[in-house]
Amino acid sequence: MSDIASFIENEIKSNDVVLFMKGNKAFPMCGFSGQVVQILDYLGVDYKDHDVLQNPELRSGIKDFSNWPTVPQIYVKGEFLGGCDIAREMFQSGELVTYLQEKNIPVKAPARV
Repeated sequence: MSDIASFIENEIKSNDVVLFMKGNKAFPMCGFSGQVVQILDYLGVDYKDHDVLQNPELRSGIKDFSNWPTVPQIYVKGEFLGGCDIAREMFQSGELVTYLQEKNIPVKAPARV
């Protein structure tokens, strides 16, 4: 296993929620990463972020690790959840809150629309 794959595996095993993104949670550098940050922040989810733009090896390594071609990528309790589209769809349908609660991830109750 490569060093970057070992790093990724360690991060997703050591943190309940990990977001590999362009930029960081304080300053997302693409709209898709920004949307995921907004969703996780809105739900009050505690998560670790990694900026793939700061590390080209991480940027390519995370795509190989997950066999998913794009960033952002979200991992919950060591499992790959998906990217922006999946997170957004799950959030809009209410599935994301249920999924996180089933994984024992604390979330704030979302406002009803």
